[in-house]
Amino acid sequence: MTDLSEIPNIIAFIRNAWPVSDSTLRRLAELIVRKDFPRRGIIVGANTQCGRAYFIEDGMTRSYWLVDGEEFTTSFSTEGSIVFSMDEVYYGLPSEEYVEAVDPVKAYSIDIPRLMEMIGTDLGLCNWWRKIHQDEYRRIHRSHKERLTLPARERYIEFSKQFPEVCRRARLGDIASYLGITQATLSRIRAQR
Repeated sequence: MTDLSEIPNIIAFIRNAWPVSDSTLRRLAELIVRKDFPRRGIIVGANTQCGRAYFIEDGMTRSYWLVDGEEFTTSFSTEGSIVFSMDEVYYGLPSEEYVEAVDPVKAYSIDIPRLMEMIGTDLGLCNWWRKIHQDEYRRIHRSHKERLTLPARERYIEFSKQFPEVCRRARLGDIASYLGITQATLSRIRAQR
């Protein structure tokens, strides 16, 4: 069993989105198991079903698609966040996306069926789940709009405001991929700032 004192970043992330009760957090802590990943370790693999979701206590992850051998970054997650295969959780299908550790990651995993059962029976956790998905939908929507309407420099400025920690920790090529620009273009933009 995980002690709540071991997961302050996860608790802060959950409570930042919704005021989940102490009793809910204790029940969640009973179900999660620590799993460490090395830098560049694969947490969720494409074309597989891992059956688990991962709360990130320490470290950062990057999600990406592999298309014709080229990686396209779709998102980054930092301390406290939860990562999982959306295809697996919602559709029972293998993941179409990879999630990898950008730096060493200390995660706490939970079986997807157990997580979904908790979400279905605990109103606080259900509201937290709804809120984080609502926020993620807004992030995706905003990112899509920026990619369609803003020049590369403005896209990077908005990204750096929204994700300053990612700008400090992620590889330049991964950020460029997320923004839909080349690494050389991003290098020039950063040099001008």
